[in-house]
Amino acid sequence: MSHEVDRYDRIDLVRRFFSGNESSYDRVVRLTTIGFDCRWKEKIVDMIPAESTRITDQACGTGILTIKIARRFPHARVIGIDVTGGYLRVAKEKAEALGLRNIELIPGRAEEIMPEGECDCATSSYLAKYADLDRLVNITKKMLRPGGVILAHDFTYPKGRTFAFVWRLYFSFLQTVAARRYPSWKPAFDGLPEFLRETDWVGRLGRLLARYGFDDIRSEPLTFGTAAIVLAKKAP
Repeated sequence: MSHEVDRYDRIDLVRRFFSGNESSYDRVVRLTTIGFDCRWKEKIVDMIPAESTRITDQACGTGILTIKIARRFPHARVIGIDVTGGYLRVAKEKAEALGLRNIELIPGRAEEIMPEGECDCATSSYLAKYADLDRLVNITKKMLRPGGVILAHDFTYPKGRTFAFVWRLYFSFLQTVAARRYPSWKPAFDGLPEFLRETDWVGRLGRLLARYGFDDIRSEPLTFGTAAIVLAKKAP
């Protein structure tokens, strides 16, 4: 992909990891994070500026984060973008079942879709490691109002030796036991550990945000270094 030199075709990874498994995604993300995904997403929502009236959730998937945002900010317009049609369909069904009328869902890649009008905040969860970060930061800067906030969350490979060992053991469990229960997730269980070990999305995103003129750039590790949030503000 442009401006990135590595051996991964990220679009191919997305297709392999998320093909035809949208119906089990919510259960699998709870399993693979041992329930921490809910806490992480609550933290993201807590970090959204309280006065926000337009929020874009990039790579919204089945709408787990999108729905949390829409419920916390009932008077805001919340826009979810995702490249996978099946995942958007699940998100739409969930939003309709909850009677949420402040959500708009748009199909497409996060690096290519820019909703009309300026946004106060752009969020993402589990996007950064797959994204063309240069293009993503560029389009996010264009969609944010001056002073608008970007919040990017994703998995990271633990740096501590002890917890990295525990993390690898847990993925071994997922690759054997859990893969038998959820066979459509075997490509993700098998491929994700090595991919995360070789992908420094936190450092690269921070450098790109600085290059594009964002202020107050900071990162926060989560849960023994298994995930992180990167936050920055568009310069006034």
